[in-house]
Amino acid sequence: MIREAITAGRFYPDSPVELRETIAGMVDDKAIREEIVGLVSPHAGYIYSGSVAGATISRIKMKDTFIILGPNHTGLGKAFSIMIEGTWRTPLGDVKIDSDLARRILASSAYLEEDYDAHRLEHSIEVQLPFLQYFKNDIKLVPIVLAHADGAAYKEIGRAMARAVKDLKREAVIIASSDMTHYESQTSAQEKDTQAIDAILTLDEDKLIEKVEEINISMCGYAPVVSLITAAKALGAKKAELVKYQTSGDTTGDYRSVVGYAGLIFKNYRISPIAKLAKEAVETFIRDGNIIPPPNKLSTEMGKRAGVFVSLHKSGQLRGCIGTFEAAQENVAREIITNAVSSATRDPRFPPVAVSELEGLEYSVDVLTKPMPVKDKNKLNPKKYGLIVECDFRRGLLLPDLEGVDTVDRQIDICCQKAGIAPDETIHLYWFRVKRYK
Repeated sequence: MIREAITAGRFYPDSPVELRETIAGMVDDKAIREEIVGLVSPHAGYIYSGSVAGATISRIKMKDTFIILGPNHTGLGKAFSIMIEGTWRTPLGDVKIDSDLARRILASSAYLEEDYDAHRLEHSIEVQLPFLQYFKNDIKLVPIVLAHADGAAYKEIGRAMARAVKDLKREAVIIASSDMTHYESQTSAQEKDTQAIDAILTLDEDKLIEKVEEINISMCGYAPVVSLITAAKALGAKKAELVKYQTSGDTTGDYRSVVGYAGLIFKNYRISPIAKLAKEAVETFIRDGNIIPPPNKLSTEMGKRAGVFVSLHKSGQLRGCIGTFEAAQENVAREIITNAVSSATRDPRFPPVAVSELEGLEYSVDVLTKPMPVKDKNKLNPKKYGLIVECDFRRGLLLPDLEGVDTVDRQIDICCQKAGIAPDETIHLYWFRVKRYK
């Protein structure tokens, strides 16, 4: 099945030579290309939104496959439509559907249905393709069209995409095709779009839905963006970046009734092998109740013996932290596994981590040097050194470089509070360094 281009000659030139020349004037060949999980790109005629799409797509390291989600402008077809085979044709050539990935996504989702009709006259996916072909002429595509529904459906589809990408170990980028506010004044459009963009930048899909409904943002592709945010977080994205924003008024000079266009990228988060081990330990135990074994081949860092603290964070807030002052296991790898599970299940300040929380957790592992007695308190530095306060059998520890801990006296006070040491008791101080892995 060939899906012919329906907007060539209207949204963009139908001549291959002219189309390449047009795109060349809208992309940034000098942009630094990065590992991107996904992006938001507009889908209006190139004369209006092409410079935003071009600047955004210029920032990505090209991959073999692009999952492109668009809104349903036509009302045709199934509500949640995916094509799993066929070819999309543009003036720059044919783009084959990545059938293996498309079928895996379809099988992973309770909402998506195989469907062609929703794609037949829908422009939001098509207009992205020539930009991608300009940089790489042999890309593959997974096209998905989403109609209006509740946020739970969009988030489920996002999780399905992430699962499929992980299962197939596919190098893929997810694109949410969306324009912003439609046909309002420049001032009104910018005010509304700023609130939507702020929600996207914080990777908060629920806040985006809330803002769209609360202030009536006529953002046609908010559903694809919600799915993208959910998928991007599951694939390791920790932040987004606004590449460019403008309105149609910036092209026409008429600011009385404009459409907004935003380009955003979701950056890949590369987790260190040590933090990854903590993540795998927590996820396996919470899901299955099993303790994972250490890797068969240990790195130098994992093979030595040392105290280890594992910290879990959720939405920037501490979700658990348990550790050992000095080595209690045969190697750092086992120390990480033990303390990671304890951080998720035994920190008395928090309830045990639930399965539903796993996708939103961030991991930090601190490997400690051997504690050394403090000879001169004035040489301590709370940003550089961790501290142990000891009195009899009681010991309190505080890691270095913690927000709000700016003085040594503050470090000592917190350590004493944690250990139950009174202000008038005699204490001994020990310092240590940490190597932090995220």
